[in-house]
Amino acid sequence: MKKRLLNPERLRKVPPQFSWIDHRLVQQNYFTRCDHSAWALYLFLASVADAEGLSYYSDASLMRRLKMDPLGLSASRQQLVQAGLLAYEKPFYQVLSLEPAEAPRSGPISVGELLRRAMGGQP
Repeated sequence: MKKRLLNPERLRKVPPQFSWIDHRLVQQNYFTRCDHSAWALYLFLASVADAEGLSYYSDASLMRRLKMDPLGLSASRQQLVQAGLLAYEKPFYQVLSLEPAEAPRSGPISVGELLRRAMGGQP
């Protein structure tokens, strides 16, 4: 299939303020690690973060902008932290770089390792 720009006047360019979403989120199945509310929070934070991934929006501001309640914001933030996508130390958020894909292992793995992977934990 030959690709063509549908709207050449709106061709994306790297913005001066930094902020692209990494395609490895899809390729490495990060999207299966969190629910849609957590991804809304991630997208917002990735959009407003500086070049180091830092931002400091208040809970009240995030809840207002994302139409979340306190429990929803807390749960979304926790999912992103557990998925290794976000660091949080009130009032700071840091959108983290994605970790490199794991190299394939040869040989057997332990039952503990298998369970950690199945539960979404780190090896």
